[in-house]
Amino acid sequence: MMSSEFRAVIVDKKEENVSVEVKSIGKEKLPEGELLIRVAYSSVNFKDGLAGLPDGNIVKSYPMVPGIDLAGTVVSSKDSRFNEGDQVIATSYDIGVSHFGGYSEFASIPADWALPVPQNMTLKEAMIYGTAGFTAALSIHRLEANGVSPDQGEVLVTGASGGVGSMAVAMLSKRGYQVVASTGKQEETDYLKKLGANRVISRQDVYDGNLKPLQKGEWQAAVDPVGGKSLASVLSRIKRGGAVAVSGLTGGSDVPTTVHPFILRGVSLLGVDSAYCPMTLRQEIWTRLASDLQIENADSLIDREVSLEEAPAAMRDILEGKVRGRVLVKIEC
Repeated sequence: MMSSEFRAVIVDKKEENVSVEVKSIGKEKLPEGELLIRVAYSSVNFKDGLAGLPDGNIVKSYPMVPGIDLAGTVVSSKDSRFNEGDQVIATSYDIGVSHFGGYSEFASIPADWALPVPQNMTLKEAMIYGTAGFTAALSIHRLEANGVSPDQGEVLVTGASGGVGSMAVAMLSKRGYQVVASTGKQEETDYLKKLGANRVISRQDVYDGNLKPLQKGEWQAAVDPVGGKSLASVLSRIKRGGAVAVSGLTGGSDVPTTVHPFILRGVSLLGVDSAYCPMTLRQEIWTRLASDLQIENADSLIDREVSLEEAPAAMRDILEGKVRGRVLVKIEC
């Protein structure tokens, strides 16, 4: 049974001041949804960090429970597709943005946003992947649908020590790709090689401050959660017929490129929308995460596991580049 009150991280804004703290709230505060879920795990993503900023442009209304993903057990269901006791996962949509998210002992969400946790995956493993793993897998899926394959040369992963980047390195390596990992943290070289990177290069090796319409083609493809000028440089260095899957903007939202990579080399820029990905494709990606993209020893991707009380600090840490791989939020009911 659900108690009348439970704990959750609450982001609130008064004028220009934002507070992020754990509070007890009543079940009547939960938004409408066909599924009531006892949350076991959530995770810390860059978007979650932004949710704690006054100008983060993530939270649509206050107060809000952050956490854009969650894994847990159904307590009650008003939808025939789910029953009490089912283990489910939900990522993105409006979760943690305009609908109370995963940093809470309980969550109420629309049934259309949830899907069953794959049979050979635990709730913890589901959140080790979470939004970051799903985004990395969707990026690879899009690249392969565009003709990218292991026998055609190296694949670059930018922001490789972050959540999406770390996952992409490990998944590409499992698929047999030659992986080049780019990072601004050279101390993470050994970590990235253990994940499967064949080579580790610096952030400056990808973008040194100078942009050219075209440079020597070096990589057949790239997984890019960075964006910005770095993405423009990557595009200029992709081989003929190659592709870049972009999913983030930690390096900025403006991409000062030219048409040259697209019309002279046939390079494709593939947008990766993990937030509103159609459910049929979402199910296909999670099936792959439990099979050909499943990472052996996924625990090695965990930077740390934090409690609800420690989640606000972790939200700040991810914005300051103090996170390697994944941070899990363990919810204790």
